Amino acid sequence: MFTVSQTSRAWFIDRARQAREERLVQKERERAAVEIQAHVRSFLCRSRLQREIRREIDEFFKADDAESSKRSALCIFKIARKLLFLFRIKEDNERFEKLCRCILSSMDAENEPKVWYVSLALSKDLTLLWIKQIKHILWYCCEFLEQLKILLTRGLARPRPCLSKGTLTATFSLALRPVIAAQFSDNLIRPFLIHVMSVPALVTHLSTVTPERLAVLESHDMLRKFITFLRNEDRCRDVCESLEGCHTLCLMGNLLHLGSLSPRVLEEETDGFVSLLTQMLCYCQKYVSQKKSNLTHWHPVLGWFSQSVDYGLNESMPLITKQLQFLWGVPLIRIFFSDILSKKLLENQEPAHVQPASPQNVLPVKNLLKRAFQRSASVRNILRPVGGKRVDSAEVQKVCNICVLYQTSLTTLTQIRLQILTGLTYLDDLLPKLWAFICELGPHGGLKLFLECLNNDTEESKQLLAMLMLFCDCSRHLITILDDIEVYEEQISFKLEELVTISSFLNCFVFKMIWDGIVENAKGETLELFQSVHGWLMVLYERDCRRRFAPEDHWLRKDLKPSVLFQELDKDRKRAQLILQYIPHVIPHKNRVLLFRNMVTKEKEKLGLVETSSASPHVTHITIRRSRMLEDGYEQLRQLSQHAMKGVIRVKFVNDLGVDEAGIDQDGVFKEFLEEIIKRVFDPALNLFKTTSGDERLYPSPTSYIHENYLQLFEFVGKMLGKAVYEGIVVDVPFASFFLSQLLGHHHSIFYSSVDELPSLDSEFYKNLTSIKRYDGDIADLGLTLSYDEDVMGQLVCHELIPGGKTIPVTNENKISYIHLMAHFRMHTQIKNQTAALISGFRSIIKPEWTRMFSTPELQRLISGDNAEIDLEDLKKHTVYYGGFHGSHRVIIWLWDILASDFTPDERAMFLKFVTSCSRPPLLGFAYLKPPFSIRCVEVSDDQDTGDTLGSVLRGFFTIRKREPGGRLPTSSTCFNLLKLPNYSKKSVLREKLRYAISMNTGFELS
Repeated sequence: MFTVSQTSRAWFIDRARQAREERLVQKERERAAVEIQAHVRSFLCRSRLQREIRREIDEFFKADDAESSKRSALCIFKIARKLLFLFRIKEDNERFEKLCRCILSSMDAENEPKVWYVSLALSKDLTLLWIKQIKHILWYCCEFLEQLKILLTRGLARPRPCLSKGTLTATFSLALRPVIAAQFSDNLIRPFLIHVMSVPALVTHLSTVTPERLAVLESHDMLRKFITFLRNEDRCRDVCESLEGCHTLCLMGNLLHLGSLSPRVLEEETDGFVSLLTQMLCYCQKYVSQKKSNLTHWHPVLGWFSQSVDYGLNESMPLITKQLQFLWGVPLIRIFFSDILSKKLLENQEPAHVQPASPQNVLPVKNLLKRAFQRSASVRNILRPVGGKRVDSAEVQKVCNICVLYQTSLTTLTQIRLQILTGLTYLDDLLPKLWAFICELGPHGGLKLFLECLNNDTEESKQLLAMLMLFCDCSRHLITILDDIEVYEEQISFKLEELVTISSFLNCFVFKMIWDGIVENAKGETLELFQSVHGWLMVLYERDCRRRFAPEDHWLRKDLKPSVLFQELDKDRKRAQLILQYIPHVIPHKNRVLLFRNMVTKEKEKLGLVETSSASPHVTHITIRRSRMLEDGYEQLRQLSQHAMKGVIRVKFVNDLGVDEAGIDQDGVFKEFLEEIIKRVFDPALNLFKTTSGDERLYPSPTSYIHENYLQLFEFVGKMLGKAVYEGIVVDVPFASFFLSQLLGHHHSIFYSSVDELPSLDSEFYKNLTSIKRYDGDIADLGLTLSYDEDVMGQLVCHELIPGGKTIPVTNENKISYIHLMAHFRMHTQIKNQTAALISGFRSIIKPEWTRMFSTPELQRLISGDNAEIDLEDLKKHTVYYGGFHGSHRVIIWLWDILASDFTPDERAMFLKFVTSCSRPPLLGFAYLKPPFSIRCVEVSDDQDTGDTLGSVLRGFFTIRKREPGGRLPTSSTCFNLLKLPNYSKKSVLREKLRYAISMNTGFELS
């Protein structure tokens, strides 16, 4: 019973609690319902009131225009107050427009001050309320400028505007009126710049559709006001951040277009205009990226850009680019660089006689310099560093700021960089006068000043280095696009002696940057400076390698001892490695060849290819049939590994009867095999290689594809050529200069110009192309297209230089592109597969970093030996005698006397080729000829010769003859560099027989 009572009590309490909670929920619901009802009634009341007010406003504006002009200012004030009370831009757009019209029309009433809206400002009771109201109205007007921007952008962001003259005039006038009314206050100039002047190509469309509006801008001197506003760094940054990069370019383009129309303003406001343009470009530059990523977008002017890109501007981008081109147009350049261009370069009083130009491509350096000096002396003195101008002067600061502007544009507007460089180099006298200005800087001239700037992190130093960078970038671009006639004959912009002075400056500057350790850790601006100066230096050096303008040993650094450099290389010092990587030409050529041979030797030791006391290198044996030397060599060697190709290869020759030929290969037989292989593959009759039309130099044949597996053949040729260079075997294979440039990888450089190398392929074709460049008439009259017709084995084949090129005519606008496309096609496109295969084979033996130490002509000398005259004393010093001959032997004395006194240089070259198969001596002298040059006394013919015996040696030594050898000719074994010389009794007989033998080329015999 006790349990039942407790249960009933708990149930009763729980029920009471639930009832209490239900009452609370009900009360909450009733309260919420009351509150909701109140909100709804309030919303409905407000909506009803807003409808009534809007109805009242609409009825107010529906009145006749005649009556509206007579309405009192107080009525307008009251209706405006009501509209502003409930104003929403989407719903009340038209009402606000009518209010503005009503206010403006009230001001047109004559002699009725009570109608004028502004009269309320004189009322004591309404003055403050009227000021507050007019501020609200003007604020909403400024917000409507954004709507004007949308209208203008949609109507003008296209190649041809879709806005009529009336619409564009009205819209622009409406946007400009508040700015004029506010007396050009900063608060209204800012939104005008952001919302109106940033419309793509606005000034371009105004100038073509409604030029009267531009006259309004000029009459109010708006450009000067824009410059004054934006030259402030904070305000300029604020505008740029509001616009972001894409529309900042649009604003800059419009300002540049306005500037081109107001040159007088620019002359007076140059500093401010340069400052604001630099700030805008610097803002955009922060977001320019060097490569694609997930955070970048492609922009047709800026490249990869890390801000969002408005692709709606793409249609108007050509017009924006055209506006930006005013920056590097001639008028603005003349204004900006007026201080430099106004100075005259010193003229000589007595002009020298100008010698007629020589038609030869390569002139003796002495005569060339003499002629060039005579030509340039009649124009001006040579510009050399003189110093004397203070770097903190206003003139220098102005020029530095302008150079910073253009250098910033080069690094920001990446996709039109070439256009900028071309514009800056258009005036022939700008760069030489800028160089003259640089020469005057500092107390001792440019070099010392700029070297000091490298170690200073001041703003002044950065500006001076930016000037140097701009000069280097522009000059490099100019020399790259000029042909040889323009550089050497016409000497456009720079005289040859100035190029010598400039190259000396650059050579020293780059060397100091590397040797002083600045390049090792260079980043950012310092690295860009080095790349700029080094690029200009190498363009000059490569031009000098093709056709000399600098004196002998001009490029060497006399304060750099090769022994010191080699010691640092042995210690793996970074600066020594950088010297070899960037400016190897400062080291004498023979020292570089010696370094190359040391590198090869070290690699052989590392790979175990050198005979040691503890081990012998692996030897690869091959058997070659003389009748099928090329085929057997190709089949047996192409499958060898890279290690085996670099190792020792022994050759066994088999004659036509299948019998092994006598002789043991101790490198001599392999040398003959290599020479024979190279002689056969480079024979133009095989059609793997062709000869140039002028000096008959070799390059891959465009029709070599007729051979089966022709690419594998070219790779094999590359390996054989690389093996010859690797072993130090000189082969007489003269390559075309443009092909050697490709072998060195120069064609991958952004500074490489195909046109410069074209004379080495076809000088006549080069003259025809350059005549197109100088053609004064309309090129279209010649009927050319962007294609090349070629006779290929009796059939006319049309090659398109670009897709669809045969339907695109060559015009005055694209003729320069046509010239470069044609040169690139002839020297690269036609033979790119063959060249790539040969380079692949060559580099499998010779590392690319080894050959980068050499220029194009130096690589030819590395392959084919020195082109200097044969040093007979050096040859005599390193000659080995056999068969009884010795240095004091009568026949040997006659031989050296005949070579020195009776033979011409050409005959001495023929003699060397007769014995060694190459007409040129080794680069490092005859001490490096392997096997060494040898002379052997012989008594019988080669087919009876069994080698030296005791009797033959004694007879040779004592000049005892078995019989008179007057009927026999000297012979040779080129594989051993061996001259076989009969023991002649008369000097005249020796001279006659030797001359006949070398002219008939009776060598190439195996002992």
